Formats: sequence, C-alpha cells, structure tokens
Amino acid sequence: MKTEQLRINSDRLMQRIHRLAEIGFTEEGACCRLALTDEDKAGRDLVVGWMRELGLQVQVDPIGNIFGLRAGLEDSAPVMTGSHIDTVRTGGRYDGNYGVLGGLEVVQVLNEAGITTKRPLVVGVFTDEEGARFHPDMCGSLVYVGGLPLQEAYDTKGYDGKRMGDELARIGYRGTAPMPLYHPHAFVELHVEQGPVLDMEGITIGAVENLQGISWTEVLVTGQSNHAGTTPMRLRHDAGYCAAAIGVFVRQLVKELGGNQVGTVGSITLHPNLTNVVAARARLTVDLRNTDNAVLTQAEARLAQFLETLARDEGVKIETHSLARFDPVIFHQPIADLITHKARQLGHSCRPMTSGAGHDAQMLARICPAAMIFVPSVKGISHNPAEYTEPAHLEAGANVLLHTLLNLSQ
Repeated sequence: MKTEQLRINSDRLMQRIHRLAEIGFTEEGACCRLALTDEDKAGRDLVVGWMRELGLQVQVDPIGNIFGLRAGLEDSAPVMTGSHIDTVRTGGRYDGNYGVLGGLEVVQVLNEAGITTKRPLVVGVFTDEEGARFHPDMCGSLVYVGGLPLQEAYDTKGYDGKRMGDELARIGYRGTAPMPLYHPHAFVELHVEQGPVLDMEGITIGAVENLQGISWTEVLVTGQSNHAGTTPMRLRHDAGYCAAAIGVFVRQLVKELGGNQVGTVGSITLHPNLTNVVAARARLTVDLRNTDNAVLTQAEARLAQFLETLARDEGVKIETHSLARFDPVIFHQPIADLITHKARQLGHSCRPMTSGAGHDAQMLARICPAAMIFVPSVKGISHNPAEYTEPAHLEAGANVLLHTLLNLSQ
C-alpha cells in the first residue's frame, strides 16, 4: 500500500478512548483522573501497556513524563507527538487523551503496514498538564524543557497538601530517564478544540498557528468577621464583597480591552462561609489570557491597581500570588502549513486557529518546531462531562496527524 492511502482504524481509536475513560469515571458521567492520584496511575499503567504491546521502547523521566519510542531507519532526532491523560475534576473523555491515543493509533497503522520511518517516532504523555491538583499547569512539559526546576516542581504542594515529588514516587512514576530525554525534530499535538469556532463554522480541522498568553493569579483578601445584622455597612471590612467586586472588575476590564482579551474568576472560597456572618477571608483566582503580550501585561497592571484601591477603600488586606504566567506562543508556520496541506489532501475543510487554552505543545515549542491539530468540540464544551466530538471528526484529525508525522519523519 502506498503511504498516501494509509488511514487509521476509527473503531480501534474509539475503543481505546472509551476504555481509558472508564478509569476515574464518576456518577455524574465525568472523568476524574487528577494528576498523580491512584486513578492517574491506573490510566498511566493502561497506556504504558498499550505502548509495550505496540513494540515501543518505554521510558519515564524524573517528573513522570512517559515516552514510547518507535525506532527509525536513522538514529536521529525523533518526531514527537502526544499530550496528557490527567483531567480536571469534572473532565470529559477527549481532552488530552485523544492526542495520546491518536499517537498510538498512528504507530499501530505503521506497524501493520510494515513501514519504518526515516526518523524515529515518539509518543509522549506529559505529567499534570491540567494544573488541577498541582500548579502550574503544563508542569511536566515545562520541567522537560527547562522552564521549571525539577526540585521546585517536586516541592509543589497540591490542593490536598500532598507534595508532588512524594506522589510521583508513591504511584511509581518518578522515573530515571535523562531530561530532556529527546530533543525532537518536531512536535505535533492533536487535540479537541475545547472552543466553539470549528463547530460553529462547520470546519473539520484547525491548523493551530499560535496560542494565548496565560496569567493565573491567586488573590487572598483578609477582612474582619462580624455579625451580618448588627454591623453597619460603613464599618464593614467584608472579604466577600471584595471577592465579588474583583469578579465584576475582571468582566468590565476584558470588555474594555476588547479584542482577544478574556478573563475569568473561576474559584472563590469564603471563610467562615456562613449565611449571617460577614466573611473574614476570601481566596479567589483570576485567569487572564490574550494573544498580545503587551495587552495581557496591561490587564495584569490594571488588576493590580484595582486591588490596591479596593484594599484601601474597604480597609482590608489583599495579597496576591502568581500561579502561572506564560507568554503567547507563535507556533512553527511551516508545520501549520503542512497540517493545512495534509488536511486538504484528505478532503477536509481546514482553517488557521488560535488556541485559547494552554497545551504541552506551547512548552515543546521552546526547544523544537511545534504546532497543533484541532478538531471540533460540539458546542465548544470542554472540562465538562458533556464534552463531545463526533467520531468522524476524531477519525479525520487522527488521519491528518498520521500523514503530518509521516511527512516530518521521512
């Protein structure tokens, strides 16, 4: 069979996706495999088993990233694909998993066709991409490319107080492979869009050319608890009010800045969190994103100025802590163009894309040419049990990945 006639096995890909989704499946229909939990270990064990069945040489590095190598005709820099299998607490079955399992499907197709590529191929599984248990997100790939010291990552504590290094050892994935194990010739990540653009426009493939910068800030407001009925409004130091005011400010700020600026207050906790007590403390997060780093920096400065004014006006103490800060990323245009070309050769509609979410590819782009392939998410829903992508679109994206990797590796 000629290489241009190769196609992935859609049924087999879907079976692997559904099998992995069974691990951490909740009563609400979500997938919950927080990084380095027992569920994450079970998912890792399953994927590593599949890698070995396909004849891949499996290695694990000190931050727990997993790599399956398929040898090439030459011992040269490999072409790498992959993503992550950890989820948020209320995750879907496609986010991250699709990129890993799509890579395994490409390997199996090449095995069955008896094709050995010139360059080796590697399928990677990166640790703690979501940042839902340990900050920052994209932690494994960030450590891999040298953007975060390994010991600092080890010392990071999750929301449950557990230390990352200890949890890696506990589940048996604190590996010993050199880091970075490979300096890839290229990296291509396959992913569901997680947004509405492709679905709304009826387009099958997104060739991702760039990715928004991300700023995560934790805000701690310290006021004073008091009786909700007897304390005059003018004498209150209300952390709950301040949290609400910050949320309103973020929405007003992104409307004013316009363009690609987005902002979210995604987590708020109050203490003592009682109906008839003025809140003494509020802890909340602010997520700001933009493709323009100068505008993102402006948004951060405006937030800092607002917090300073709010603290003074309300007589509270406000402290901030940066959870993550990543500049916007411009992906490798020749790879994005190759994705477009392969998509159209296969008969699929395609458009250039910006990613609004963070991905491991943005970290790999620091050390090698990288780009991403998106397929539609129905109604743009993700990080939600209702996350869904049509099987035909999953098949299309995996076929584009197959032929993109073939081109890059030959």
